[in-house]
Amino acid sequence: MAAFTPLQHPGTAITACNHCKPSPSPFYAVVPTLPFPTRNKFRLLCSYATPKPRSAPSSSKVYRRQKPRNPSSDEPKFRKSEEKAIDPPSPIAPIVPKDVDLVSLCKDGKVGEAIEYVGQGFPAGYEVLVALLDACRSLKSLDLSKKVHALLRRSPFSGDTDLGNKLIQLYGECGSVRDARVVFDRMRDRKDMGSWHLLINAYAANGQGAEGLALVEEMKASGLQLNEDSFSAVFAVCASAMNVNQGLLHLESMRTEYGMVPGIKQYLEGIHIFGGAGYLNEAVEFIERMPTGQSMVEIWETIKSYARVHGDLELEDHIEELLLDIDPSRAKESRGVALLPPRKNHSAINMVEEKNRLAEYRSPDPYKEDGQGKVKGLNGQMKEAGYVPDTRYVLHDIDEEAKERALMYHSERLAIAYGLISTPARQTLRIMKNLRICGDCHNAIKIMSRIVGRELIVRDNKRFHHFRDGKCSCGDYW
Repeated sequence: MAAFTPLQHPGTAITACNHCKPSPSPFYAVVPTLPFPTRNKFRLLCSYATPKPRSAPSSSKVYRRQKPRNPSSDEPKFRKSEEKAIDPPSPIAPIVPKDVDLVSLCKDGKVGEAIEYVGQGFPAGYEVLVALLDACRSLKSLDLSKKVHALLRRSPFSGDTDLGNKLIQLYGECGSVRDARVVFDRMRDRKDMGSWHLLINAYAANGQGAEGLALVEEMKASGLQLNEDSFSAVFAVCASAMNVNQGLLHLESMRTEYGMVPGIKQYLEGIHIFGGAGYLNEAVEFIERMPTGQSMVEIWETIKSYARVHGDLELEDHIEELLLDIDPSRAKESRGVALLPPRKNHSAINMVEEKNRLAEYRSPDPYKEDGQGKVKGLNGQMKEAGYVPDTRYVLHDIDEEAKERALMYHSERLAIAYGLISTPARQTLRIMKNLRICGDCHNAIKIMSRIVGRELIVRDNKRFHHFRDGKCSCGDYW
């Protein structure tokens, strides 16, 4: 049962009891009543005092509802006089030593420690930023490079062109052309030709020739005057894109429109354009039309390497005869007479970049049993996907089974295997190799990228290889 209590203007005193009746009013509130009789009267719920003369004393009373006590609560009860505000403890400010030489730390390779000092408030001037960028370039660490980039954006030198160029070069050598392009797009002054050249070379080194050619057209449309370095970068990106027509057009415009005579560097880039696309006969004709006085040994050596890659043994033997005519001392070397001290054997070293550290692995010393197990598992999956080991790249006189086992434990495969088991799924792996990647590992890693569903970026001593979905950015010619 419920009774209605009208809520009127505060100027009227209202009481609620068990025998009162509701008076007509536009606003009502529901007050529950007891379902059983009681001897005591209801307490006053509320009372609003009516305005009275100042001389008359006020007889109205106000009753406040008390909160029910909760004896089960464990919270302490304080009186108002005893309540005191407790301030949270103030954080301890980091202690930064005043005698820290950040430049020396960078030269010693302690880039992470130097970045921590700068983050704690240690001032970083222009020389410190240069040292940080140079150290990151030496380490080839993308994670540290991004941290230094963040420091540079918060510094007063964020718009400096030289620091921006260093950052573009750094990202290009770390295999992150996207970040290099972001830095280039945010540069205020694009009149510096060095910025364009660095980004074009980054596209060429990472196998993104189409994007590099688009940037070349953008550079020409901006009205900048091209120089010899510009054409070297243009030829490099044409070779990366295997676009022979664009390379020949730019070579002709270099002579006619700009009045420049191509040098040995530009001719070598032209040979790379023909050789990478597989036009070996055209490359030979291109060499025969070259003016005399060039370093023909280096040029013919380049053609010979492309003939070996494409499997043209006849052309390779023909170039070897030409090289013997140019340099007769090569005949003594071919007969086993060593004119130079014996070459030292270098062990293959691979470094896989994890979250905040670089792990180094050497092929003569297998580093982990779980890594070897992962390699064996991948090898079985690759054979199911069509992988056939190419034992021509094993130069030891051993049987075929031993050759296949030797290929399976090449250092780059061990580094990839450890990266797969020590990093989150779908994360890009970056492998740095001090030697040139062999053809069998190149084919194997292409299949690996399709099996594991990751992008595998391998940098050897010559270029970057971006393996994704069973394909490589170099177009299988490196």
